[in-house]
Amino acid sequence: MAGGKPTVTTKTGSGVRNLKQRVKTANKRSLSSQKWLERQLNDPYVARAKREGYRSRAAFKLLEIDEKYHILKPGQRIVDLGAAPGGWSQIAAKKVGEKGKVVGIDLLPIDPMAGVEFIQLDFLDESAPGKLIEMLGGPADVVMSDMAANTTGHKKTDHLRIIGLAEAAIYFAREILAPGGAFLAKVFQGGTENQLLNDLKRDFAVVRHVKPAASRADSAELYVLATGFRGAADRTP
Repeated sequence: MAGGKPTVTTKTGSGVRNLKQRVKTANKRSLSSQKWLERQLNDPYVARAKREGYRSRAAFKLLEIDEKYHILKPGQRIVDLGAAPGGWSQIAAKKVGEKGKVVGIDLLPIDPMAGVEFIQLDFLDESAPGKLIEMLGGPADVVMSDMAANTTGHKKTDHLRIIGLAEAAIYFAREILAPGGAFLAKVFQGGTENQLLNDLKRDFAVVRHVKPAASRADSAELYVLATGFRGAADRTP
């Protein structure tokens, strides 16, 4: 962060201009990289994130989901899995206020943020649930994840990877959620996400797919939202 302002993750280093831009192909830049740069430079949500001080365009996905389903409330305890660079944590901190608690966990280091405590750790580490409950001061009201697995370019393989990551996040959520809690995670359309929904329905009262407007129209990205966790949470901080 420079000058106290958060950095939006565009990976372009050149900012965003109002006029539609085309990126010249560099000698060592692949066609896919060129298309990614053009999309970032011309993405209105990237420009808006810069204007409004959010660390990533993904902040608007959570804002739009919460505006419709009201999962974030004052005083809650929130866990943000795969939190870097912190866009979702920013939104959560604003929603829960000073009486709430937000903890973000990621393998990558994250710049400090007011109202959020970050820990650099793999959420799959067996010590992670206990550490996060201790940091929160009790079980979580919401576990949310905007994580995406590294892509290979092979659609079926990539789909299975993101579903596997979502399943791991669900397992983690079961470990730390309070009764009545909510779970939100990224998945992709492809068929196997229905198995994931059926699994969630055993532990949550309501399970649905959601696609916020901030998700790119050409993306198979979806989110699964599960509310009303049925599990008992007889835990001590």
